[in-house]
Amino acid sequence: MSETRDTWQKPPFIANPVIRWAVYLGAAVYFLWVGATMPIDWARVADGLGRAGRIFGGAFPPSFERSGLLIDGFLESLKIAILATTGGVLLSIPIAFMAARNVAPLPVYYIGRFVIIVARSFHPVIVAIIFVKAVGFGPFAGVLTLIVYSIGFVAKMLAERIEEIDFGQVEAMRAAGAPFLSTMFYAIFPQIMPRQIGLTIYQLDSNLRASAVVGIVGAGGIGATLANAFGRYDYDFALAITIVIVGVILISEGVSGMIRKRIG
Repeated sequence: MSETRDTWQKPPFIANPVIRWAVYLGAAVYFLWVGATMPIDWARVADGLGRAGRIFGGAFPPSFERSGLLIDGFLESLKIAILATTGGVLLSIPIAFMAARNVAPLPVYYIGRFVIIVARSFHPVIVAIIFVKAVGFGPFAGVLTLIVYSIGFVAKMLAERIEEIDFGQVEAMRAAGAPFLSTMFYAIFPQIMPRQIGLTIYQLDSNLRASAVVGIVGAGGIGATLANAFGRYDYDFALAITIVIVGVILISEGVSGMIRKRIG
């Protein structure tokens, strides 16, 4: 006697087949329309392939002769990342409490969320251009840029963690007559501290990567050194800088991953 067993199948995202295939067809038509109407100068693309060949041809082998300049640029990026992470995290903590609905009054909550939305709305390169225009070229503009970048991420994630805490501890402290600061330090901080440490380590790693990008627009660091190398057509030195950036990011990613596992 044979037994028949029903196998489970994942339900489709859209149950109605007519609507599902209409969505698929609409998406396909949209992508075809975008590809057909995208203004692409194919002659310029063909010329660009030749220029790319000259760039890559001049980049090999990479040149590490000006290692002093490379090390100075990297150390400046490291300083920018550390200062920006420290300042961004310190500012993110009060903003996160302002943006947590379960601990902040409604007007304060809206202010905190508005600050986070503004900090997250712009790419770091755009913010770097603004600060370069405001305070001039150099690492100070990079520090200010990455502080804003850090607030947009750390404050948002920390606010969400505060909203997920066990509120029974907070209510017990309040019932005992504890003031707000005591409640925050003894009932809230112990619950969010592991997440805060993990966010800080991640943001330091992220700021180290971002410092190489914002430096291209004049905000200091190894990115400025890379931009200058391209400006002088020193493609071999630019490749050496790129190799160092990739190597440092790989090392920092591995170290931060190990630390996050230990504290997780």
